[in-house]
Amino acid sequence: MNSFVKRLLLPVIAGSLLFSGAALAMGGDGSGQTTPTCPKGQIYDTKTKTCMVDKSSMIDDNDRANYAYALAKSGRYQDALDMLNTLKNPNTAVALNYRGYATRKLGRTDEGIGYYLKSVALDPNYPKVREYLGEAYMVKGRPDLAKEQLSVIQSLCGTGCEEYRDLAAAIDHHPES
Repeated sequence: MNSFVKRLLLPVIAGSLLFSGAALAMGGDGSGQTTPTCPKGQIYDTKTKTCMVDKSSMIDDNDRANYAYALAKSGRYQDALDMLNTLKNPNTAVALNYRGYATRKLGRTDEGIGYYLKSVALDPNYPKVREYLGEAYMVKGRPDLAKEQLSVIQSLCGTGCEEYRDLAAAIDHHPES
């Protein structure tokens, strides 16, 4: 391959590798779809399927909340909270659940539980918030309350759903359960 072609292809290959690396740090909303995380100051746009500079008016709240969750799942908890702070309507069951998750992962478990309880009040049939609330109760040394959440999850989606399996595993592997 001549040097001219190499100089043309190298930026394309490097860009592809950079994007695929970002795609490895995935999060999701439980729908089976994943959202790649982007460099700070950018957000993943589900319409164009690319990372772009964050322009508040261009990305809707649903995409922002899902992106915040992707950030949190990749360990970028404060970035997730910062993204949730940009929502036009931060008081949805999903947004409050994700805020609770990021807050709990930052070590502020009681604050996280508060967000989970607000989420439950808005949507008591949301299994993911029940799972995370149960996990927070395990952190607090309250397996009795975690088992209550497990029972609710079982009534919502059975014992085969991911939320039930994950919380059951958290309870089973905790020394106080």
